[in-house]
Amino acid sequence: MSVRGLFLNAERTLQLQAGDLVFAEGDEGHLMYGAVAGQIAFRKDGEEIVRIGRDGTFGELDIIDHAPRSLEAVAVEPSTVGIIDERVFLYLVHETPMFALNVMRALTARIRDLDARRTH
Repeated sequence: MSVRGLFLNAERTLQLQAGDLVFAEGDEGHLMYGAVAGQIAFRKDGEEIVRIGRDGTFGELDIIDHAPRSLEAVAVEPSTVGIIDERVFLYLVHETPMFALNVMRALTARIRDLDARRTH
């Protein structure tokens, strides 16, 4: 199953309105999210750092290392977000190596994008 299909068919979803908080900076992170529809902005100290739209994933870092959330995530417009917990995440990493590779690719792309913004 593709990463998109995984979140599109997730058992748990959030229906969000513009301005709804997904999580706050400092929250514990034991869930991974996928934007099925809409856009989610990530903010640090009130400043928008990046946005993720449809098919984007987030929460990967915190489900991997259990550190507190480093950013605030808020819906920019009406949005649907699929949710997987750590048990499902670990199962997918173990049973479907392409899932793990797709997560790593998403993280790598986000880091490269942020690096490019800092150097311009």
